[in-house]
Amino acid sequence: MDVGNLSTVTQFVLMGLSDLPRVRLPLFVAFAAIYHITLVGNGAILLALGTERKLHTPMYYLLANLSLLDIFCPSATVPKMLHDLLTGEHSISFLGCAVQLYFLVALAGSEVFLLAVMAYDRYVAICFPLRYSLIMTRAHCVQLVCGTWAAGFLNSLLHTVSTFRLSFCKSNLVNQYYCDIPQIVALSCSSTYVAEMLVLVVGGMLGISAFLSTLASYVSIISTVLRIPSAAGKRKAFSTCASHLLVVCLFYGTVLFTYMRRSSSQDSLSRDRLVSMLYGVITPMLNPLIYSLRNTEVKGALRRVLCGGARAQQAGR
Repeated sequence: MDVGNLSTVTQFVLMGLSDLPRVRLPLFVAFAAIYHITLVGNGAILLALGTERKLHTPMYYLLANLSLLDIFCPSATVPKMLHDLLTGEHSISFLGCAVQLYFLVALAGSEVFLLAVMAYDRYVAICFPLRYSLIMTRAHCVQLVCGTWAAGFLNSLLHTVSTFRLSFCKSNLVNQYYCDIPQIVALSCSSTYVAEMLVLVVGGMLGISAFLSTLASYVSIISTVLRIPSAAGKRKAFSTCASHLLVVCLFYGTVLFTYMRRSSSQDSLSRDRLVSMLYGVITPMLNPLIYSLRNTEVKGALRRVLCGGARAQQAGR
């Protein structure tokens, strides 16, 4: 469906996996189940952290914010994707596309910054354990978290405005199951230089800064852990950041795999869309599993919450 100019663009068509109709319903069932597990898993983490007083510490306050992002981020795209898979309709209004892109970029950006803050928290805890309570105060922790959310949403506002100020006259077919900057910019018939430079310079600088900050924190952590003389001490120190390190590797690994392997062939485009789907729903689902399986305190809190709920149900009967 081609459009003549910006005034005639009232909707976009999300291609998603429309070229693979045979797998539409199986994909709907699979992704609906994964999305449900994501909501339940991250909701359980939030409930456990909220009810367990001994977990009201900076580390778990940051984990609670990660769980919030892991609920909000897939919720920006997955419900629309499930609707499209179930009904076969793939259109989204111009405004709806802009809103979806804004929240997707904002939440994904906030998660990048939050992972850097979480790495900094572990760096202070392991490298400066005696000063940890003085550095990571409640007020400082709140400031860091507010900064991550503000940076993500302000950065997204800049990119969303620059993207949707473009003129669109080539096509309204978005080669993805959600609205994302590269796919929308590719449809423009006006100069995309400013929008692309903003992504490259502003987005690149913020993303690389957050990544380098996370990397520097873990280089310092590993260096400090290796200097601990006893094996038991090394295991104890590393166990405090192992879950977060796995989450960081999972996040950046899927991001790189998703955005660095673009191809022009039709089969590769379909594969890229599938990979994007997996990135959008699998990572938020695995994060609570990683923390609940590797962190004994979170595991214990979840067990007490679940057991308490089961006892309450039995008492109600």
